[in-house]
Amino acid sequence: MLNLLNKTKCILIPNLRKTASRATHDVVKESSSEVAVSSTATTPLILPQNWPQYEPMNRAVSRQVWIENIDDVPERKVGIIELHPDVFATQPRVDVIQENIEWQRKYRYVSFAHTKTRAEVRGGGRKPWPQKGMGRARHGSIRSPLFRGGGVAHGPRSPTTHFYMLPFYKRVMGLTATLSVKLAQDDLHVIDTVDVPTQDPQFIKELIKERNWGPSVLIVDRDDIFPENISYATDALSYVNLMPSYGLNTYSMLKHDTLVLTVNAVKHIEERLLYQLHRTDAIKKQGKFKLDQV
Repeated sequence: MLNLLNKTKCILIPNLRKTASRATHDVVKESSSEVAVSSTATTPLILPQNWPQYEPMNRAVSRQVWIENIDDVPERKVGIIELHPDVFATQPRVDVIQENIEWQRKYRYVSFAHTKTRAEVRGGGRKPWPQKGMGRARHGSIRSPLFRGGGVAHGPRSPTTHFYMLPFYKRVMGLTATLSVKLAQDDLHVIDTVDVPTQDPQFIKELIKERNWGPSVLIVDRDDIFPENISYATDALSYVNLMPSYGLNTYSMLKHDTLVLTVNAVKHIEERLLYQLHRTDAIKKQGKFKLDQV
């Protein structure tokens, strides 16, 4: 009887150990898979983007940027977005950027400097002395530009416009070069949305201070109508400005230290600039500027 019990014990105990270890392994495996699923669900990676029409010429210079949250002051990474290298990884053409800045500062400038000619200055109607007989130089009016208090020859006449148009593709290159410089200097950030939880300007101040943005910040979204909270929160801050993506320009990007783009703004900017860089009628854009040119 004792021998039978010993044999049964030797057979059953190893089998129980194997079953328990297998069950424990399955539980650990299921829990680890659940953790992996939950972790991937909380951090949706937007990587890579699909550019079926405008493939990058060189994938080796691709750029990837973290997508940050804006619903709370502490920074939290919510994903990754891949940026098109033809827009965000071009050559930093400082000369083209300078030409764009000079053009933007001049094309809307109108000078109101004005001087009077000899015909507009009061007085000087009679001849100051006879033409001959006095040994003096001949003059017909004391309001001649040769006299003190007379009119001005070749002086500025108002209004004088300084309008001119920069070549089309220099304007496009200015945008791509400035975006690339901002990204290379770590002054370009991507956020998921522009929805902030409060209208208090103090929230924006703390967020900028926590993330080392600024001192001036330009926030760009695809829509030109921003949510109410962020509109009220930034209205009292002179160093924070909101702009739709279709109004993005070289001067505004360089005027602000930090450029903040939403995901929708990034996609819209890439879509528009890639279309201009790869359009089939590019030769028409190299001619003289016309008012109906689009």
